[in-house]
Amino acid sequence: MAYREIRTYPDPVLRKVCAPVSEITDDVVKLCNDMAETMYLAQGAGLAANQVGVSLRLFVLEPGTKKKDKPIILLNPVIIEQDSEDISEEGCLSLPKFYEFVKRAQKVLVRAIDLKGQSFEMECEGFLARAIQHELDHLNGVLFIDHLSPIKRDLFKKKYMKDRR
Repeated sequence: MAYREIRTYPDPVLRKVCAPVSEITDDVVKLCNDMAETMYLAQGAGLAANQVGVSLRLFVLEPGTKKKDKPIILLNPVIIEQDSEDISEEGCLSLPKFYEFVKRAQKVLVRAIDLKGQSFEMECEGFLARAIQHELDHLNGVLFIDHLSPIKRDLFKKKYMKDRR
């Protein structure tokens, strides 16, 4: 496993819609393992492939359990049901040191493929449901700042770009 550089805003790769994973190769497995290591080292809750510069529809998630379980890996994820809404604070490894409140579904049912090529469904609520929606947004070239009002988004861009200098 190896650490991969996390791409940060405004890197154009973060705005690209990712391509489906068509085959689970050794490279895809290595990418997932590297992403999990990168996520843990960066103290993140999730990491999408385009955040490490690879435009494939996959992400890894910290399961949120008390002891370190294996990360959850989702290839070609699709939300097939969602229920109720909640507003909570989010951050992102690609937007360091910026946090804002975002409205998302409280509960989701997601369908994905695992590294063995098996399709599975997972029902999640709370933080894990939020993380799935956040990471799935990445795969569609959407950042959590896109959910903000135009005024808040413009303020963020000005402050973020000023702080980067």
